[in-house]
Amino acid sequence: MNLLDEKFLWASLIWGALGSGYLVYGWRQKEPLPTIAGVVLLGVSYLVGSWLLMSVIAGGTIALVHFLQRR
Repeated sequence: MNLLDEKFLWASLIWGALGSGYLVYGWRQKEPLPTIAGVVLLGVSYLVGSWLLMSVIAGGTIALVHFLQRR
């Protein structure tokens, strides 16, 4: 596991930015689902050491939020 790998840095940047966006949106709209998803995405970008696993978890989280908001 190399934390200075180019793929890992890009994945952390992308998922962290999306997590920040979800968190701010959910916080301002007083919506719990996007707020929780933002915290999960930020946590994944900090705590998971593999870019592939990080992307799978983050993609699943975003898909789950999309699915649950459609219902």
